[in-house]
Amino acid sequence: MEKRNIGSLEVSVVGIGCNNFGWRIDAAGTAKVVEAALDAGINFFDTADMYGGGKSEEFLGAALGSKRKQIVLATKFGLPMDEHRRGAKPAYVRQAVDDSLRRLGTEFIDLYQLHTPDASTPIGDTLETLDELVKVGKVREIGCSNFSVQQLREAAGAVKPGAARFVSVQNEYSLIRRDPEQGVLAECVRQGIGFIPYFPLANGLLTGKYRGGQPLPEGSRAKDGFGPKIFTEENVAKAEALGKFAESRGHTLLELAVSWLAGQTPVASVIAGAKTPEQVRANASAANWKLTRQELAEVGQILTIAV
Repeated sequence: MEKRNIGSLEVSVVGIGCNNFGWRIDAAGTAKVVEAALDAGINFFDTADMYGGGKSEEFLGAALGSKRKQIVLATKFGLPMDEHRRGAKPAYVRQAVDDSLRRLGTEFIDLYQLHTPDASTPIGDTLETLDELVKVGKVREIGCSNFSVQQLREAAGAVKPGAARFVSVQNEYSLIRRDPEQGVLAECVRQGIGFIPYFPLANGLLTGKYRGGQPLPEGSRAKDGFGPKIFTEENVAKAEALGKFAESRGHTLLELAVSWLAGQTPVASVIAGAKTPEQVRANASAANWKLTRQELAEVGQILTIAV
């Protein structure tokens, strides 16, 4: 599988988002997904301390076992674990990384990411603490998530000479949600930051399983959480049109969703969640379609449709 760089790290262009581990699938299911990912050439696994209340990290660490050093392991901190464990204050960052290392059963984290900005803590204080973690070997590279252009610039300005800086930003980005195109992608290019899109399949809308005018499948994410905001009449119509475009070229909507993202500068790895080995294999092969300029232009036209 194609590899790209996030700082000094070399990651597969398709990665695994581990938010299902410890929540939608148990330890045995996690092990099957991890094995399928490794077999498919995926080496980038992205989790967070709060996924599954810590179970995602535990299950992932156990599933990797002796293969830990064969992969690039990313996790995040900052969103609430409970009333007290949250944020990006120096003391908590030091506690959070030790807790993650323990749950993951590893001596170091390849990419340690601030899950969301913490308005109560100066970014310089957080960065200084993260730099300490890099210097002592607990972390190799640092990144951020859900940052705006202004926040990326503020972080860059707060880095001391020779200290660790954010080498990645992880924001929502898909054919349906294109906010990063309003400045964040360009800022990543300017700073040399790798972009990691999350929710690349728009909470399942871009898997091809959903059709306009048909009831949503029982147990689907379309009915809860972010579902009602994503599965609007307009978005479903766009997904159907994109699906027809992909099928006319011998591909699936999922392949279009992943390949389109992989073709955007400066995307480093497209991380999609998976609950089964079959989903892993589909995600892994999805980036093989290299869209032409004409195809990209046609996709752009489809995305302008209105209901």
